[in-house]
Amino acid sequence: MAFSIEEVHFLAANQEVIARSTDELELSKKSTVADMSVLHKEFGEYARAVAELVTARRAGLRTHKFPRVEYSEHNPSTSWLVDTDSIQQATPDPVARFRAAELARLGISSVHDVTCSVGFEGAALTGAGINYVGSDIDRIRLSMARHNVSAGHFFQADALSETSTAQVILADPARRAGGRRISSPQDLLPPLPDLVDTHREKALMIKCAPGLDFSEWDGGVTVTSLDGGVKEACLYSPQLATARRAVLLASTSESSADVIEEYAGDREDLPQAGEIGEFIIDPDGAVVRAGLVKDYAAREGLWQLDDRIAYLTGPQIPAGRSGFRFIEEVPIKKLKSALSALDCGRVEILVRGVDIDPDLLRKKLKLRGSAEFAVIITRIGTRGVALICHARQWA
Repeated sequence: MAFSIEEVHFLAANQEVIARSTDELELSKKSTVADMSVLHKEFGEYARAVAELVTARRAGLRTHKFPRVEYSEHNPSTSWLVDTDSIQQATPDPVARFRAAELARLGISSVHDVTCSVGFEGAALTGAGINYVGSDIDRIRLSMARHNVSAGHFFQADALSETSTAQVILADPARRAGGRRISSPQDLLPPLPDLVDTHREKALMIKCAPGLDFSEWDGGVTVTSLDGGVKEACLYSPQLATARRAVLLASTSESSADVIEEYAGDREDLPQAGEIGEFIIDPDGAVVRAGLVKDYAAREGLWQLDDRIAYLTGPQIPAGRSGFRFIEEVPIKKLKSALSALDCGRVEILVRGVDIDPDLLRKKLKLRGSAEFAVIITRIGTRGVALICHARQWA
């Protein structure tokens, strides 16, 4: 829920009181009545804004949205001005910092974020030593950004205004309209073609949902995941990059970035689908979204079960990743009896290429054993099959 400008000023001026008064409040759906009673006594007409602020901060902390403490004058999770929408729209900090560090290594010294919101990208970029300019059409978001990122320079402008002298333009068009996720570049808000046309003289970075169809983009594409969850795709104009990549990050380690790049050799030499090996691997979603399944397989000495399906197989699980030791293949109709024969009581179910709901299938199996297994349901050629495996293991 958005703030008024008066609420923004109140929240900025009363940080310590807000922290003390809300520290022990649950702020959940079931505690709403009791919590709001406390907040109304303390903050009067600003109770709603305080509840929104604290709820959004807690959500941002859980989802790794806030900058690291060393990049800010104060702890961002207790000092930044945010609301629920800005937290949901923000790129997780490890993803933003990885991108900022890469720009710094390229020698980029200035970036203009034309959809700056409350300043999350600004914190990452200034932390990397890059001069940051942020603009947004929303003056209330700008007021919050000025509070959050003191090292940035902010002004109000539409993303389609030619207002910048920075080396690079960064944009994050709205990815939803009417509650639905946008999959077409021309339907983004503002549309991708309009952004490119407006800033055609500049190097561009455009953040998009990972499901966007970027097949016609002639620059670089990086799809990034954090802790196994795909977070975003970033489109780079040819001045910055031309290749596709998948970047796999972990919130627990600053040095764990795994970058999967396009295969450098002849693509005719990429591994073809083959027989099931010792292990089956479900590659990170960033690899799949970036269209680099075969490239990743080549790097890791793996191959696909079927050229149309993303599951990989081979003699080992890639370092730092998880997979399943293969036991046997059975027809889907015989899965229940096969699992019962193994004394299976718990099962992880993965599905690709077959129209089966894992939760409904689990209920139908009615497992009563004591052992744990995994089942991968997929299509190999024209056959829908169930691949029974040992429980997930990590390399």
